[in-house]
Amino acid sequence: MRVLGFDPSLTNFGWALHDTSGTGKDRCVARGRFQTSASTLYVTRYMSLRDKVEYLIEDLKPDHMGLEFPVFGNLFSEGMYGLFLYTSEATLRQRKDVVFWSPLQVKAYARTFIVRPPKWEMGKPDMVEAAKKDTGGAGRWNHNEADAYWVARLSGRFWQFVGDEIKEDDLTPVERDYFTKTHTYKRGKKAGEVKKTGVSYREDERFFRWSQTQEVGYGETSEDAVRVIQSFDARPRSVEEDSQD
Repeated sequence: MRVLGFDPSLTNFGWALHDTSGTGKDRCVARGRFQTSASTLYVTRYMSLRDKVEYLIEDLKPDHMGLEFPVFGNLFSEGMYGLFLYTSEATLRQRKDVVFWSPLQVKAYARTFIVRPPKWEMGKPDMVEAAKKDTGGAGRWNHNEADAYWVARLSGRFWQFVGDEIKEDDLTPVERDYFTKTHTYKRGKKAGEVKKTGVSYREDERFFRWSQTQEVGYGETSEDAVRVIQSFDARPRSVEEDSQD
C-alpha cells in the first residue's frame, strides 16, 4: 500500500510517500516540499498549494492518504485551517480516502521509534532522527518532510487496519489507542455506557472514504460530497481537545 502524507504549511508544505511493504530506504518512495512566498497575494498562495497537491496526487497515484489537521492555540492556526480546507478540497476532487491526525498524535507516534522519555516533547531534530531510523538512516531530511513521513506512516497502519490487512493484535499500544480506544463511564447517569473515541469509529469525521463519492468538479458538488461536507467536524480544535484524542 502506498500512502501519501501531508504536513501543511504556507512556507514549507511537506509531503512524503510511504510504502507499507517497503524495507529500509524503500519505505519512503518519495518526499519533498512545496514553497510559496509571503509576498504573494494570500488567496493565490492557497490556490497554488491546492493545485500542487492535486497535481502531486495525480502524479504519484497513492492508494490512500493522511493529513495533519490544525489545532487552535498555535500560532497562525486560523491560516492553517484555511490551508487545511484547500488541501482537503484537493483530496476530495481526486477522490482519495484520507485520515486526519493531530500534530500531537503524529509526534507521539514517532517518539515510539526512538529512545526518548515518555513525556519528551518531540522537536524538529527528533522527528528527523525518527524518520531516518525508520528508513535506514540514509539521506538528508528536512523536518517538514519528516513530519509528512510520519503522517504517512501512521496513516498506512490505519488504512491497513481498516482494510483488514492487519488485526487489532498486530497493533502497537499507541496504534491501538489511536484506532480503537473506548471509554466506559463508571459514574453518574452514563455509568456503564461505552463511548468509542478511536479514529476507526469516526468515519465521516476523522477519516473519509472519498473514493466512494462521485466525481466532484469546480462549480458542482455530488450528493455524496454534500453529505460528507455537512458531517465534516474538522474545525480547528483547542490544544485541550487535541490532547484527549
